[in-house]
Amino acid sequence: MLYDYVQGQSEERQYWRAKVQSIVSASPERADAVVRLDSELWRYYVERSEVAPVFVAAARAYGLERTSMKNLAEFLVRSWTEPKPKKPPADPGILP
Repeated sequence: MLYDYVQGQSEERQYWRAKVQSIVSASPERADAVVRLDSELWRYYVERSEVAPVFVAAARAYGLERTSMKNLAEFLVRSWTEPKPKKPPADPGILP
């Protein structure tokens, strides 16, 4: 629901794309970025549950118990950022 909402709102999509890219570039590991995004996305969901009709209805129906946004955070990281370059494999012909 959150992803569909963001995709349907161009300003929100631009904001979140920039936020995801910023968090990923500032994080030493992608896993750290995912943890931070999980928290940010949940806060956003709670905020939207006060004003956006689809979120207001969901909050009334299901409450606002903390729900993991980790899968969405991982998806956004994969979708909206470039993969980090992998280290080239060590040359087996050269001994350390």
